[in-house]
Amino acid sequence: MKVAVIGTGYVGITTGVTLAYIGHQVTCVDVDLKKLALLRSGKAHIYEPGLEELMHLSRERLKFTDAYAEAVPDADVIFVAVGTPSAPDGSPDLRYVQAAAEGIGQHLNSKFTVIVNKSTVPIGSGNWVESLVQSAYEAKNGKKAKGNFAVASNPEFLREGSAIYDSLYPDRIVVGAEREEALETLYNLYRPLIEQSFPEPAFQPRPNAMKAVPLISADLASAELIKYAANAFLSVKISFINEIAALAERVGADVTQIARGIGLDSRIGPRFLQAGIGWGGSCFGKDTAALVSTAKEYGLSMPIVQAAREVNYRQRERIVEKLQRELKILKGRTIGLLGLAFKPNTDDLRDSPALDIAQRLIKQGVKVRVHDPIALKQAREQNPDLAVEYCESVMDLAEDADAVVLVTDWAVYRDLDWEGMARVMKKPLVVDGRNFLDKRRLEKAGFQHVGVGTGTNPQLVTAEG
Repeated sequence: MKVAVIGTGYVGITTGVTLAYIGHQVTCVDVDLKKLALLRSGKAHIYEPGLEELMHLSRERLKFTDAYAEAVPDADVIFVAVGTPSAPDGSPDLRYVQAAAEGIGQHLNSKFTVIVNKSTVPIGSGNWVESLVQSAYEAKNGKKAKGNFAVASNPEFLREGSAIYDSLYPDRIVVGAEREEALETLYNLYRPLIEQSFPEPAFQPRPNAMKAVPLISADLASAELIKYAANAFLSVKISFINEIAALAERVGADVTQIARGIGLDSRIGPRFLQAGIGWGGSCFGKDTAALVSTAKEYGLSMPIVQAAREVNYRQRERIVEKLQRELKILKGRTIGLLGLAFKPNTDDLRDSPALDIAQRLIKQGVKVRVHDPIALKQAREQNPDLAVEYCESVMDLAEDADAVVLVTDWAVYRDLDWEGMARVMKKPLVVDGRNFLDKRRLEKAGFQHVGVGTGTNPQLVTAEG
């Protein structure tokens, strides 16, 4: 099929490259000329393992342009994959979706086209996008588009750092539409994924147990809500174990043992039960806020989802409290943060716990140093006014530091020269915000190791004093 993808952000570029790899002709549209130049050269503008390799394998079926006229008229399927950032009230900002819908409407021709909301959009957005496309088409052509397009929803469930794997070997594919033609078109589009009939790339082999992928067909509103419900549930699960971790610290229990004990229950499962600093990134915070905002529009409250949000952001304060408990006075201290990206294997800094913690420490009079194996350049460019010292090496970060905080569980941090770091630090204290490090090794190296929910049973000291 001929496919157009509007927007080459995280979701757009991953979607476009995957569809090109499984055999479709894909044209990606973006207004950012610098980004387009990079993509045309075969380079990705985001860090995602396997993405550039898949781009290389798909290059003959992949085009990049800033012109709707080059992508929309001949397309069988058009994906809207633009950003939907949170507005101040928590509702999603839909200006980019509106611009995309109007651009599509101005360039549609008479052939039947399925317009797919890939961006995470509020319930009811399918109808709204349809009206925008219709109005733009009518303004351009002086007549209504009679049945030559249909709007569908196809939410993504990608994990940053594992997006290529998730795209090629998904748990499920969800499509929502009111017209049978649209559902049939999307089934044919995704058939190679559903049947797993495409050749596996050498760098990302097919799982041994991988069989047919379930296709969930739904109405528009249900498909839109599935995405929000999935992310909200995972957010609640993470915040739940972090709430248990706080109690574990008070009673002298170990949350890692508790998580294992409940995770082996098949009704619960072990995933997303890792206590720590909590979630960040572009999805959970934005989508839970949008869910709460949407419910409010319909006269409903979402107390469980709201509580998950409050618990999550409280975890960042708890890291500062742990430092204050151990160091007593924070003003004038030097503290290093290991990791800036919100999770490993990405350079995404959106809603980064590390940047939030850095700002809280700076307000306490702390000299903050930061390190990240991938996201350091991004952090410098995106936060020019953040008063931190960017360190190219972990040893520079540790020199005369009073403490280090493991914020992002990059694999390289587990195997650092912790013995050497202990020798150059003023106080060999590590706050392990992900319960990720080898506690025995660190203690043997001379470190005091402080985890999250690991039974220190402290007297609580607040960050305010």
